[in-house]
This record gives sequence, structure tokens and C-alpha cells, in this order.
Amino acid sequence: MKTRYLAFISGFFAATCSAAPAADAWKEVSRYTLGGAGGWDLLAVDADTRRVFITRGDHLMIADVDTGKHIGDIPGLHRAHGVALIPKLKIGFVSSGQDDNVVAFDLTTLQPIKTIATGGNPDAMIFDGASGHVMSFNGKTDNVTVIDPVKKEAIATITLSGKPELAVSDDHGRVFVNLEDKSAIAVIDTKTNAVVFTWPLADCDEPTGLAIDVKNARLFSACANKHLAVTNAKDGKSIATLPIGDGPDGAAFDPASNNAFASNSDGTMTIVHEDDANHFRVLANVSTPARARTITLDAKKHRVVLPIAEFGPAPAASAQEPHPRPVMKPDSFGFIVVGS
Repeated sequence: MKTRYLAFISGFFAATCSAAPAADAWKEVSRYTLGGAGGWDLLAVDADTRRVFITRGDHLMIADVDTGKHIGDIPGLHRAHGVALIPKLKIGFVSSGQDDNVVAFDLTTLQPIKTIATGGNPDAMIFDGASGHVMSFNGKTDNVTVIDPVKKEAIATITLSGKPELAVSDDHGRVFVNLEDKSAIAVIDTKTNAVVFTWPLADCDEPTGLAIDVKNARLFSACANKHLAVTNAKDGKSIATLPIGDGPDGAAFDPASNNAFASNSDGTMTIVHEDDANHFRVLANVSTPARARTITLDAKKHRVVLPIAEFGPAPAASAQEPHPRPVMKPDSFGFIVVGS
């Protein structure tokens, strides 16, 4: 009986693993150049309208994700970081970090509607389906501004115990946010707008990117020490730690393929496959342009989108700038789509 049971388990996992797409199936499937000045940060895809929204410092750039055609811009921002889309309300929100503001805009006309004051340096943004609210995560004041998207007003502030980075919602009443300087995840109850737990992350330094598998209640934190930390979203227990590339900043999860993605600054994108809720493995490390470290999911085509650019050498170090960044080549900005 025991032998037959072990054979069944072995066969089950072999079948499960073989069902995942082959590592060499994942590759860059398209590349588009948009040009324009300025760097970039976070981005989002409206899967139905096939538009990608990319924050670019002093503006939000909108393009067709399938053709790379430049559709429009929302100007007047200062250090734009995050963007949240609510297609059913035909409205979006983009953070303007230097101004301590979030700008609401019309998804149809791509025109600004209203400016909303937030905490200091609003960065990542999400829409929580359970509460119907938008949240901006404010890196300078270690708090969260809760926004009513219908009234376009800030309605609450949630204090955190550390610097927030990326966040996700389970759309069932909980929002999770990485605390970069605490190596932890804060859990927010969206009914009470209060932090209910702060879970330490095992073997994870400076977590930035965060993704969620809602069905299996698993969180994926991209960590500066080249780890992807998998955490139980119900109790905060560590499930697994997997190797990823250097300099990660973004993460995504596709429930259709059970793949988690970590975008890394070193010119790789790591794909981790979830065989089941407790078993994970690195499926592939896909080559990407260096510094392509933010990412979003195209939920319709089950591909991921990463902003890119070409860079020249870094300027000489100085007392004011001991670790200068490489200089982006003019009009080289664009994005790639990676799929299988």
C-alpha cells in the first residue's frame, strides 16, 4: 500500500511539473520604441482597451500594447511613480510624488479630472475591489492615503511601521504591502482602514515588487538579496524562497499559468512556476535589456510588459553623487512584451 501511494505521489508531481510551459518557450515576442525624454517607474495595462499606461517622471505615457503606437500623454506631473486603473468607472489615478498629490484622469479622453492631496511622496497605487477604494502608498511619510474614486476625495490615512513599496489586494478585504526598510509585509483591513498584522519576511532584504495568487493565498515578494519570498497570505508563514536576478523592482502573477514573474535590473526576468500551493520552482530566466526592472501583466494575452531604454556610461562619481546612474540615450525609451 505504501509503495503504491509513493508511486502515485511521484507520478502526480511529475505530471504537474510537465504541464508547465517549457523554459525555452519564454522569450521577447515584441519590442516597441516610444521615445521622449525622462525615465520611468511603474506601469499598468488595461487588458480590454489594449492600452499600457507608463509613468515617465513629468507625464503619464499611454500606448497601444499590441502595436506600440503612442496614443497620448497626461502632462503636469512631477516624479510620477504609480498608476491605478478602474475601467468600469472609466477613471484612472496616477501619483505625482514630488507634489504629494494623486491626479485622477478620464480613461476615455485621457484628460486630468482632479488633483488629490496625499501623504509625502506617493509612490505605488492600487484599486481594491472589495472596498471600491484606491490607495496610494506614500514613501516619505510611511502611510497610505485612501481615496474614494467616485467622489475623488481622500477619505482616510493609514499609518504604517515602515516605508511602503509595492502592494496588492486580494479583493476580499485585505491589502498587502511590502515594507522595504523593515523586510516585512503589512496587512491592511480595507473595511476598517487599519493595519491588522505586520509579518516579517524570511531571508528577504529590502522587498520591493509584490504579486499575489488570490486562489491559493500566496504572496510573492521580490527581494534585493536576489530572492523571491513566497508567503502564506492567510497567516504570514514562509512557504518558499527561490533565487532570482539582481536588482529586482517588480513582480507579477498570472493565475492562468500559475507563473510568478520578477523583473531584475541585471538583464533578466525570472519566472517561478507554482506546481501547487506549496511547491515552487524556477522555470526560466529570460534575457531582457538591462535596467528593465518594472513589470505588469497583460491579463488577456497572459504576457508581461516591461519598459526599456538604451543607456550610455555613467558619469564620473562626485561627492554629491557617489553612485551616479548610467545616462539614458535620447529617444530610446520603449517597452517589450515577453510571452510563451
